Amino acid sequence: MTEPPDAGAGETLSFDLTSRPWIPVLRGDGSQDELSLRQVFARAGELQRVVGDLATQEFALVRLLLAVAHDALDGPADIEEWAELWEDPDCFAPVQAYLEEHRERFDLLHPLTPFLQTAGLRTAKDEVFSLNRIVADVPAGEPFFSARMPDVDRLTFAEAARWVIHVHAYDTSGIKTGMAGDDRVKGGKVYPLGTGWAGGLGGVFVEGETLRETLLLNLVTADIEGLEFSPGDRPAWRREPCGSGSDGRSATGLRDLYTWQSRRVRLHHDADGVHGVVLGYGDPLAWRNMHGREPMTPWRRSPVQEKKLGRSPVYLPLEHDPARSAWRGIASLLADRLEETGGAGAPSRLRPRILEWVARLVTEGHLSRRFLVRARVVGVRYGTQQSVVDEVVDDRLVMPVVLLHGQDPTYARQAIAAAEDADRAVRVLGDLAADLARATGSEQEGPKSAARAEGFDALDHPYRGWLSAMAQAPDPFEHRHTWQRQVRQTVGRLGDRLIAAAGDAAWEGRTHTDAKGGTHWLNAGLADVWFRGRLARALGDPGSPSSPGSGEGVAAPGGDGPSEPGPTGPPETDHAVTAPEVHV
Repeated sequence: MTEPPDAGAGETLSFDLTSRPWIPVLRGDGSQDELSLRQVFARAGELQRVVGDLATQEFALVRLLLAVAHDALDGPADIEEWAELWEDPDCFAPVQAYLEEHRERFDLLHPLTPFLQTAGLRTAKDEVFSLNRIVADVPAGEPFFSARMPDVDRLTFAEAARWVIHVHAYDTSGIKTGMAGDDRVKGGKVYPLGTGWAGGLGGVFVEGETLRETLLLNLVTADIEGLEFSPGDRPAWRREPCGSGSDGRSATGLRDLYTWQSRRVRLHHDADGVHGVVLGYGDPLAWRNMHGREPMTPWRRSPVQEKKLGRSPVYLPLEHDPARSAWRGIASLLADRLEETGGAGAPSRLRPRILEWVARLVTEGHLSRRFLVRARVVGVRYGTQQSVVDEVVDDRLVMPVVLLHGQDPTYARQAIAAAEDADRAVRVLGDLAADLARATGSEQEGPKSAARAEGFDALDHPYRGWLSAMAQAPDPFEHRHTWQRQVRQTVGRLGDRLIAAAGDAAWEGRTHTDAKGGTHWLNAGLADVWFRGRLARALGDPGSPSSPGSGEGVAAPGGDGPSEPGPTGPPETDHAVTAPEVHV
């Protein structure tokens, strides 16, 4: 549709993000409020955290605040400068003058340089689209997470500002309407150029007790190993305003990436709020080998890309798996330094440089080994060629910073091994469910999946508590033995329940042909015996210091069981994070 000029065109409207409330926050007393940029930095020590309409919006807002802080402080340059900020309650005081200096560029409705938008952006037909295009909780055709179903007719200026930040970070891919003046337009359209930058990340940041602590813990210094810093790095509001197309430039560093303009946006508004949007592709950016610039994601080596490009190593972001909670993917947060890098070459995974930075803080004594941090994991699972949002990933994992100690990997190794203990035990539980189904001639995959889901659910809260308690554990090996005993008891009880509920048909049993062609009688009693043997082998003897995670084969009595710990089928290959938000 074609719209006339915005109502109120005779007057100059303004929504100054430095002084007008628009950032949702959680106060120390648990109440919620909306604050301006100035207020957020002035009161950061009194606030728990930023909140958002979605976890992904919160992630994008935190990155925006970090870009402001890095640029206003022009650093920190090194760890000594960071330590001074950590000790200074008024460390963000320079931000106030910075926001005043750049105030004009933080005006959401500025006629020439609207915040993170392109003035005069238009399609060839002067179309203005529904706000559904930028509000991520209303995917096209299938609304969810929404109190506005099925359409978003209007947004307040505060809401619109948050969604503009979010759309640059997480907008879907797919074919988009072309913008006038963009040389990428073919037949009125621009063909898929990928999601917003953060949409390809397995987002990770560190939460402290207050927003001030959170910002400082994620405020990496320019001398951190593994990250590249450019003297010319600056955020979007200190660059020339974007045109409708792209100049194909690369990111210059953190401040640039945290505010990367992956889209071209123009809000249509009147004096009462925003009622439409023009949205197109902006600056595409390849995720390949950006581990030296982007600190807020783990990375994985890609053999496919290495073969395609003829070079090695090639790293891509390790995205989160909505089917797995954060503790099950703890290796992606702690691995990297733990992997052998001698003759084997580059590690297969790199942990987020944000956690590498926190590891340096504890290794050099700026944080106590007993200090607890929350690793916050946030991401998106897209569907149908990345053109729709399927799931939003949000989880927290409270862990002692001793797990990140660069010179003492013992605690980290035991934490990872403990998660593997749980994984093996739950696979054994799934095997029991499959054996009981075989004993009745029933389908096996459904019962096996249900048993595994129940097992991981039963171990979720205990593992999180065990991990937090590691801060006080004098002996990480004995602490893991305690965990193994708990896993054995918990999974053993679940197995008892499966056997008790198996029914008469399972106790009567039936003949079963194994993978080698042998025929055996299988009933609930034999399945129980196999289960106990597999569980003992999977967890070893919790009382023996040499047993944890032995990885020895687990052969069921009678020769009809897996030849390795856990399942009868191939092991799962998912290795990321997470599930719905869990408060610990």
